[in-house]
Amino acid sequence: MSEQSDMIESVSLQYLAEVLQDAGYRTNESEQNGSKQLLSASQGIGFAVRPGNPVGDGPKMLDFTLSCALRIQGALPENMVSDWNRDKRFSRLTHQGDFLVLEMDVVVAGGVGAAHLRTQVELWDRLMREFLLYLRNYRDQKEDADPLS
Repeated sequence: MSEQSDMIESVSLQYLAEVLQDAGYRTNESEQNGSKQLLSASQGIGFAVRPGNPVGDGPKMLDFTLSCALRIQGALPENMVSDWNRDKRFSRLTHQGDFLVLEMDVVVAGGVGAAHLRTQVELWDRLMREFLLYLRNYRDQKEDADPLS
């Protein structure tokens, strides 16, 4: 088999569901604002797999985004988002209204191997763990700075 035939140049939500399930995740297809997406969870926290740029009119896409939105209460520490984005590669953190959103884009355009997709899922799992630890550490720093709150 040639190396070219092993390349994945586009993916469907169904294929991504299989990749996630093979990695041990449960997945559900959902619809939000007329667009289909996958819902799953890592570290007990839910995340979505949102389609990116479509290939023609079919169900396949050239990229997708892994996204975790957490509702926040109160104000965020001043540099929390920028500190994460400065220190972490492969993902971005944004503050959108009442939500703190962690996202990671995955591009298959041009061709990637199946192992690459699996590695991206593993990277996302690691980023989710680091994100939860990051949030916990910020909370603990705030409590240490103001023990009466």
